[in-house]
Amino acid sequence: MSTCDSCNDSSCSVKQSGEANDEQAQIRRNLAIRMCGIQNKIIVMSGKGGVGKSTTAVNLAFALVEKGFKVGLLDIDLHGPSVPTMCGLTGERPQASEEGIFPLEVSGLKLMSIGFLLASSGQATIMRGPMKHGAIQQLLADVVWGELDYLLIDCPPGTGDEPLSAVQLLGKGAAAVVVTTPQEVALVDVEKSLSFCRELKLPVVGLIENMSGFVCPHCNEVSDIFKSGGGDKLAEKTGVAMLAKVPLDPRIVTSGDDGKPHILSHPESSCSEALRKVAAAVVAFVDGE
Repeated sequence: MSTCDSCNDSSCSVKQSGEANDEQAQIRRNLAIRMCGIQNKIIVMSGKGGVGKSTTAVNLAFALVEKGFKVGLLDIDLHGPSVPTMCGLTGERPQASEEGIFPLEVSGLKLMSIGFLLASSGQATIMRGPMKHGAIQQLLADVVWGELDYLLIDCPPGTGDEPLSAVQLLGKGAAAVVVTTPQEVALVDVEKSLSFCRELKLPVVGLIENMSGFVCPHCNEVSDIFKSGGGDKLAEKTGVAMLAKVPLDPRIVTSGDDGKPHILSHPESSCSEALRKVAAAVVAFVDGE
């Protein structure tokens, strides 16, 4: 018997290292088990903030539910989770057991966000790189998703820790949908997101041009208030498909603020139709069509 084997000092760094390794191994096993039950993972990302990425992720998830799929949505925007607000779940808490944490559910969509785990919606999440990776790993490993056809991951903008961790942890069956707006400043950053996907060999389903024209609330006519055609030019330049152009409808903003996803509260709108088009493109992509 070695000295370490007979030592009862729980503060021993060697013992703590071994316990940490055991815990990490268990997390990895749990992660593998959870991911085995999920057929397709779609990372919704953008190069720049303020392009409507989270709104797109929420409504795209519900568009897939409409098609009869089993769908989950994981919000990994650790510093600014907005999914709880957009889905009317602010202040709600998920149930937990020895099996894990059970996602909340709205209209057939399973939902998890770090926002559900904070003491209040105003609490700041203060963490840096390694802690972020660990938090995302635990969200993926501890949540009891069950069998899913699609898990959508709402990332924060940019190409930093969160999207990198998502790609590394999700493994096979992952692909990206990239959201932009028509302005040049957004397109430049989105091109970086596409470069990120190429570097990590992450397949890209295509681009969504959000806020592509303004829907008048009085006559429903669509007018360009930003520069137009930028998304098409980027798609042509990079060889990435343009999935849909989603107009800016004031109702999509109020729907999110009210916790009533737009595609459910205004199913007939041009925004909802565009997002259904994206859902159809995602299904065709994963089916190899």
